[in-house]
Amino acid sequence: MDGYSLISQIRTMPEEQGGQIPAIALTAFAVDIDKQQVLAAGFNRHIAKPVEPIELVTLIASILEIQ
Repeated sequence: MDGYSLISQIRTMPEEQGGQIPAIALTAFAVDIDKQQVLAAGFNRHIAKPVEPIELVTLIASILEIQ
């Protein structure tokens, strides 16, 4: 199962079973269409490799703030 399928399956679950868990897609793809696909699949955010650790930590912190 790829990440798109996994997040789609998770998003069908009730919230109390984790259906709204925050999710970041970390991919090797960085063009706009890839970002759009990631968000359409159900991820909250997208970040492309290579990623600086501080950038990833900042993104995680921001995604937790929206909860």
